[in-house]
Amino acid sequence: MHNNRYLPMTKEDKQAMLDTIGITSTEELFSDIPENIRFNRSYQLPEVPSEYALKKELSEKANKNVHTNEYTSFLGAGVYDHFIPSVVDHVISRSEFYTAYTPYQPEISQGELQAIFEFQTMIAELTGMDLANSSLYDGGTALGEAVNLSHGQTKRRKIVVSKTVHPEYREVIRTYGKGFHLEVVEIDMKDGMTDLRQLEEVVDEETASVVVQYPNFLGQIEPLDEINNIVKANKKTMLITSSNPLALGYLTPPGEFGADIVVGDTQVFGIPAQFGGPHCGYFATTKKLMRKTPGRLVGETVDENGVRGYVLTLQAREQHIRRNKATSNICSNQALYALASSVAMTSLGKYGMKQMAYTNMQKVRYLKRQAASQGLHVLYSNGMFNEAVIQLNRPVREVNTLLLEKGFIGGFDLEKFDTSLKGHMLVAVTEKRTKAEIDDFVKELGELHAK
Repeated sequence: MHNNRYLPMTKEDKQAMLDTIGITSTEELFSDIPENIRFNRSYQLPEVPSEYALKKELSEKANKNVHTNEYTSFLGAGVYDHFIPSVVDHVISRSEFYTAYTPYQPEISQGELQAIFEFQTMIAELTGMDLANSSLYDGGTALGEAVNLSHGQTKRRKIVVSKTVHPEYREVIRTYGKGFHLEVVEIDMKDGMTDLRQLEEVVDEETASVVVQYPNFLGQIEPLDEINNIVKANKKTMLITSSNPLALGYLTPPGEFGADIVVGDTQVFGIPAQFGGPHCGYFATTKKLMRKTPGRLVGETVDENGVRGYVLTLQAREQHIRRNKATSNICSNQALYALASSVAMTSLGKYGMKQMAYTNMQKVRYLKRQAASQGLHVLYSNGMFNEAVIQLNRPVREVNTLLLEKGFIGGFDLEKFDTSLKGHMLVAVTEKRTKAEIDDFVKELGELHAK
């Protein structure tokens, strides 16, 4: 009996391939690689007697993991524990979707192309922008692409970024902008939001774009109208927002405030946390910037019989034929998870999404009231979406270890990114958290804080 789930290559198969390409051994394929840099030893892995034994060992290791099926999670900071309709997994598990490759041949890719077109349409509606691309890898890299596009459009190198933008996203901006020699200037935060006075002082005629997050990393809702007025006082300077698309189901979309590019991550729609990835980034912008949009856009057309059909309408070919003018070298998209998000958004519907966003806003306010009753201090009493900052009198790392023993995955330790926020926990509350879970979590948090 074979121990494999597949048909292994036989010696005869291997010899036939070697004969066909005219060599005598596999080693000849590596003859151009110097001996001294080849991997000439075995991997430091134990021998496994069978597939069954290996699966058993890996399952035992996996079962040691803490996960949201058994623990109640209050951890957010960019990756959230949201309800995922069961239909999502059913659709993306269909082989015609999960085995699909780039839809270069529209005549055999209509299902894939239509799914991407629907994704683009919903993202454009949510963000209030003219159009959206077919997705990018995640929210961070989508923001990096947006910043580089702003440089390519304005020919300016100064990028102004609020410190209320996700710290990891800010790192991506620096990495993406390195090749263009971009100067990244960061604006301090004041009361959990962008310091508007400092922003006004820093933005000038050398500024390509201003980057803010809405809602921001600390869960606060930035005043986009005021920020846009500051940005647009300098002609050509662009406003880029990184936005949680679920929040846009209730909040006024950035497009209505004058944003030039809106990016973010659709992990909140149908994509599990799964240890931080993979995710699905979105990129929405104005018609003016359509031909500079990274990645690809799917469009709707008709065939010679007048029947509706879908095609890859635009692709940023500069990375192939005019590389000196390119603002991006991305030429792919996250099709399967864009589909997952499309199915989730369709399942929720326009009103369901608004209700889901509203529920997130209500539950975090309930957490705030309960925290105050336990003697805990919640910072920043401005508008919140679904996250709040709670101040503790002991290290968050220590508190989270004790919370884990009680069955809770605690909030994010803000000290990791800002030492001035030592003892500050960023707590996320989604529609999945029940009143009882919030009450029990706050009670445990209050007791740990009091000790």
